[in-house]
Amino acid sequence: MLGCSVVNLRQHVGLQKLSALAGITHSSLGPNKKYKFIQDDTSGESALVCSCVRVLQNLELTCAVGQLVYETLHAHQTVYNSGSGCLLFLAGAWSRAALECLHRGISVSHIISAMSEGIDVCVGVCRKSSISIEGLGEVQPENSAATVPHGIPQASNARYGDQVLNAGGQRKIKLSRHFCESRCKTASAASQRKLINVAHIAEGLTHGCVDAMNLVLEVNQMQSNCDVFDITKVVTCVLPGLPEGHACVLAGCVVLLSAEQLSVVHRLQQQLLKVALIRGDLSHAFRHLGFSRPTGVQRVSDHSALESSGREDEWMAHVLALVLNLEVNLILVSGLASEKVIQRCCAHHILVVEKVKASALSAFAAATGGVPVTYATQLSQHCVGTGVKVAMWRELGGTGRKSSAAVSISTSGNCSLVTVILTSCVQSKLQVLEDQFWACAYRLHHALKDRVVLPGAGVTEMLCVHRLQNQAARLCTERTGDSTQPSEAEKSSNPYRSAVLHLMADALIDYISTVMVNSGRFSKIRARSVVNQHVQDCNGHSDGAATFSKLFSEGDHEGGSFSDGAPDLNLKIYDNLSVKQEAWRKALDLVSLVLQTDAEIITGVESQENLMLL
Repeated sequence: MLGCSVVNLRQHVGLQKLSALAGITHSSLGPNKKYKFIQDDTSGESALVCSCVRVLQNLELTCAVGQLVYETLHAHQTVYNSGSGCLLFLAGAWSRAALECLHRGISVSHIISAMSEGIDVCVGVCRKSSISIEGLGEVQPENSAATVPHGIPQASNARYGDQVLNAGGQRKIKLSRHFCESRCKTASAASQRKLINVAHIAEGLTHGCVDAMNLVLEVNQMQSNCDVFDITKVVTCVLPGLPEGHACVLAGCVVLLSAEQLSVVHRLQQQLLKVALIRGDLSHAFRHLGFSRPTGVQRVSDHSALESSGREDEWMAHVLALVLNLEVNLILVSGLASEKVIQRCCAHHILVVEKVKASALSAFAAATGGVPVTYATQLSQHCVGTGVKVAMWRELGGTGRKSSAAVSISTSGNCSLVTVILTSCVQSKLQVLEDQFWACAYRLHHALKDRVVLPGAGVTEMLCVHRLQNQAARLCTERTGDSTQPSEAEKSSNPYRSAVLHLMADALIDYISTVMVNSGRFSKIRARSVVNQHVQDCNGHSDGAATFSKLFSEGDHEGGSFSDGAPDLNLKIYDNLSVKQEAWRKALDLVSLVLQTDAEIITGVESQENLMLL
């Protein structure tokens, strides 16, 4: 329903819908995101959200553009877990730029060609302005007591400092005069260059979520390799009813179990258990992805429901007998488990845990020697893992069948799984806290994976605006400065590149100013004037744009005037290179797809305009 209203039927309808949908992202940009309550008028249920993905997830999107936008955001969020707000905002801003181009009589092919050139310019700026993390806040062995970023646990820097001290200690060891000290120093220096100040990088990637990033750093500290953040070995568990200060990080896998399963947990404690791993649902009706049912089969019996129930009971009896014969005490399921299966297994003191993360299932398989199977009927002796322990971690409130508890599942081997416990007295806020944690975790993961970061706080976008405007000005000068007749190559080229690049730059200015407004320190008019002024002063390098980053962070003090001295080096904000580039590309892909579809369908456009658009 949202985004399906059209302001002017004579314009491209799809672009207008895309622009309207992008309007919901304004409050979810920047570090100070605003919460929204979405209420279902039919059921009366409500949801608390603060990201554009969650907003769209809770809305009834009946138009094709809305569904396309949601699928695009969902695909991006699945891989990157951040940058979706930037993606949708720029899709809306560039769709308005495309509409303006159409009003000026620029053809669809020329718009798409020039916008593609513009995104290539922006990607080039990102590559040139990227900062290597190996030279960023690098830990120095001579000064192990490095300054710890504000709000970030000191344990991280202390840990890396210890490693540097140990490396320095190795340099002093001489077992024989035949050992070359210079070679030892060279090898030690090489190892020191690989040490990364993860705490410093994490602070720059916090983006307002300090508590969530602190948890991410605790996870990184528990993982053996400090230079790589393994996102696949991390799971979350949300506990309602406890204050947010009770959030913590634990080794192993912690899950919430119902009251009827707690008696099984008490019985299995202090034992080494055999485990079965199911990749899929534990139910009679489950079929793997890609399964094709027989075609042309029709049921004519009046007792199909009874037959189905009978087959389900037969299947359940077979699975239960198989599990008992294999002496399995614990079944971990990546999907859902049938309620009947859970109850029957509980009666035989077998614990069934559903909704286990797929990567966690793989970690348990590696640690226990088990082999995940798709169907429970495939279980055999060599598929069963060993050495698993279960223990009560914390009992939660509730009485009788409404009670629940958090249970820890660990292995005697090196499972390397880590669980982040997220708590809140406001149950509707738990989803928000979980999203914030995963956003921070993926930002750090991609920074360590890319080995580079981008200057944040609008600096990268400012450099892109400067480069786009310079490119547009150069094209305009070349076109107007040559008085001779244009060549055939010039005739076939795009004469509207300058205008389109200017409009793309204006869209980025709109993005920067919106983030500044959301910081609570600027008005809309003041933010845009500050951005325009600093674009003129920008020399095309990140150093020249650093003063804007300082103003962005400190606020509009004294009308935005500040000294021309060096920026605050202790205040650094970073963005992810791969995330930002992919968000920009997908934003332009959305605009191009909707623009071309509108041109082909010609929705709400008269025949004379059709000829111009086609």
